[in-house]
Amino acid sequence: MEHPKASMLVEASWEVCNKVGGIYTVLKSKAALMKKNYQTYVCVGPYKEEHAKTDFEQRQLPTWLKGVAERLEQEGVRIFFGSWLIEGAPDTILVDASGLAGRKDAVKKALWDGFRVDSLYASWEFEEPVLWSWAVGMLVEQLWIEGKKSLVLHVHEWLSSSAVLYLRRKGLSVPTVFTTHATMLGRSLAGGGVDLYANLSTINPEREAYARGIQDKFTMERAAARNASVFTTVSEITGLEAEHFLGRKPDVLLYNGLDVSKFPTLEDAAVKHVMCKEKVEEFLQYYFFPYYTFDLSHNLVFFIIGRYEFANKGIDLFIEALGNLNRKLAGERSKRTVTAFFWIPTVTEGIRVEVLKNKNYFRHIKNHVHWHGDTILKNIVSSLVASGKLSAKDVLSKDFLHSLKKDYVRFKQEGVPALSTHSVDEGKDAIIQAFRRCGLNNLKEDRVKVVFYPVYLDGNDSMISLPYYDAMAGCHLGVFPSYYEPWGYTPLEAAAMGVPSITTDLAGFGRFLLQEGVRDGLQGISVLRRMGRSWEEQVRDLTKLLEGYAKRKRPERVALKSEAKVLASKADWGTFVEAYFKAHNTALSREHEKQNIRT
Repeated sequence: MEHPKASMLVEASWEVCNKVGGIYTVLKSKAALMKKNYQTYVCVGPYKEEHAKTDFEQRQLPTWLKGVAERLEQEGVRIFFGSWLIEGAPDTILVDASGLAGRKDAVKKALWDGFRVDSLYASWEFEEPVLWSWAVGMLVEQLWIEGKKSLVLHVHEWLSSSAVLYLRRKGLSVPTVFTTHATMLGRSLAGGGVDLYANLSTINPEREAYARGIQDKFTMERAAARNASVFTTVSEITGLEAEHFLGRKPDVLLYNGLDVSKFPTLEDAAVKHVMCKEKVEEFLQYYFFPYYTFDLSHNLVFFIIGRYEFANKGIDLFIEALGNLNRKLAGERSKRTVTAFFWIPTVTEGIRVEVLKNKNYFRHIKNHVHWHGDTILKNIVSSLVASGKLSAKDVLSKDFLHSLKKDYVRFKQEGVPALSTHSVDEGKDAIIQAFRRCGLNNLKEDRVKVVFYPVYLDGNDSMISLPYYDAMAGCHLGVFPSYYEPWGYTPLEAAAMGVPSITTDLAGFGRFLLQEGVRDGLQGISVLRRMGRSWEEQVRDLTKLLEGYAKRKRPERVALKSEAKVLASKADWGTFVEAYFKAHNTALSREHEKQNIRT
């Protein structure tokens, strides 16, 4: 087993105390383990006041950092020391580089002169993280000067990578590790409809980067990959594109894991599913039932969640397959219905007025019944004790029934349920357009219902109001048929929650599962084959998986839940973290070797 050789690890990311995407989950889920294995483990992120108030607990500067802070402040960089309020509470330094704004042109010139990073036409979106990362390099330089010679700097993504270039420019032998979680060019090409993997060897990276206007991020990423002591990516498939686009084969693959012990046991997951499903079904009742009803006991809930990348995330493929499933179930006159949630955040004009009205009418009915609950219970008991019989007139008063009837009349609506919970530009929105093209219109006769739910699941969305993991727990199947997915946390997270899921062989996690022996067909975590297959074959195979799950009986679905938990345990940080130790140790030994050669 590999063990860390460095006494201090500095791990820098734009997502430390600043949640943006999946890297936040990577850092957060392994922080306690890193802290346990390194004598000194320090996370470094940007100082964002709004996030620092909730995610960060500031403390006094330790002795070893006071001189560093003073010298940095003279250079226009302020640092804040404390704890990141996550599992393990790792020591954290937040860097405020706003004082470097006046020197941005000098920094950009240095990056061009030394490393050919072309940021001539870059916007603040690029400049802000680059200045911050430059300041991180200044911080590490000061730590090095202070005598922290057994130190490794690990940076994530291009946003943190100018720290590596700063240290190279200074000629310091600081061991550095650079991890790209997805190449900028790969994501851009795939999102633009290019068959990335079929054409990888023929793509001219620099020409394509300039054609797409991402030359600043591409050249930064390339420079970091080539100048770091150790270059890593998160999967085999990302390593292939990185080698071609960035000009360096990854030294180590750093798979993304989870601390599976923090997720509910299968028994606890079953309880959570029941509780959370109740909230999901309450939503379905006020969203659909004003227009028509269907039997919720025969309804399954599928979902997809992630960034709005229509092709990259396989949203297009999922909708096509759902359209097929709808026609199959309808043609068979099946009792089964499927409700598919699309938890894909985008710009909206707020919750639809009719949805809020329907929710209020539903809640009024529910509260009215609850308010009279004690009386109804008393009447039931009295009627049974007195006569041994039970009838509605003995239990429910005329006034109560009359009031309920008025509430029901208000609740019922004409028309059909909306395709989206929120007002979006339906004439331009790709998801809405695909629903209609595939015959998913939320008609009464449709066996597959769709709900585009375009907000973040933070538990405060005024509808289901379940946080991310609880929303997953209330569903039956997670569907993530990605085309471009360097790793893919969501199917792993769903499985860890005891929810079966679908990934693909174009996702890093999917390829990992295939290496682990996962078979084709419906599994606890199914791997859809997309590489080298026609669109028609992909749609057909995903439809088979969805149909196969929809037709499974409850005991079979419970077995898939158990299998999902077992497969999720294969991606535990307890196993994957050794690759991090290997990357850090390799960086340390390479820089030591360089120093020995010089001397």
